[in-house]
Amino acid sequence: MSNILYRLEKVSKSFDQVSETIEVLKDIDLSIDSGGSMAILGASGSGKSTLLHILGALDSPTSGKVFFRDRDLSAISPEQKAKLRREQIGFIFQFHHLLPEFSTVENVAMPAILRGLDKKQARQKAMEALSQVGLKDRADQSVTTLSGGESQRAAIARAVVSRPEVLLADEPTGNLDVNKGKEIGDLLLKLNRELGMTLIVVTHNLELASSMNLNYELKSGNLYAVQNH
Repeated sequence: MSNILYRLEKVSKSFDQVSETIEVLKDIDLSIDSGGSMAILGASGSGKSTLLHILGALDSPTSGKVFFRDRDLSAISPEQKAKLRREQIGFIFQFHHLLPEFSTVENVAMPAILRGLDKKQARQKAMEALSQVGLKDRADQSVTTLSGGESQRAAIARAVVSRPEVLLADEPTGNLDVNKGKEIGDLLLKLNRELGMTLIVVTHNLELASSMNLNYELKSGNLYAVQNH
């Protein structure tokens, strides 16, 4: 099997406004190897999240092609894309989006249940994921009792519970103070190493970006490789 997880060919994305067309991505060519880590940097509004959503099959390019494991994402049905997201892609956002009416372990188990596991199996997987993020002792508590950092850890556990091939993280430390942000960044890199999941992070956090194998910057719709010091 090829070690290339993603391949982008001339990917562009534009949005039609009332008086003009805004081009946020311009002819991006990119290959992303399986198992590595990569940060996407850029000013607010530069298109970082748009690119991440395209990688996550949540959005489609205006032109160009995106291949995931040599599978052309433009050639598969919405149902197939949903299956891909459930089984092979984990998402982490700046805000944790946990459901307050459920316990921590119930929130984490949901992707496993959506994949078809029964509740007992899903809980077992969820407990394993909570152990990996250091939250096993909070499993049966309401998520409303978790701190900001703990909530983000629970969201990470939910993202990895189904052992996806790739973790896509959109400003995962953006809502946390410096110390909690560093803990979350270190945790993501630990999961990248120990579980072999490809990690792609959109971030303004230069310290987190410097810990990644590769850094890219989006500027005026173009993607540039950045020397990682």
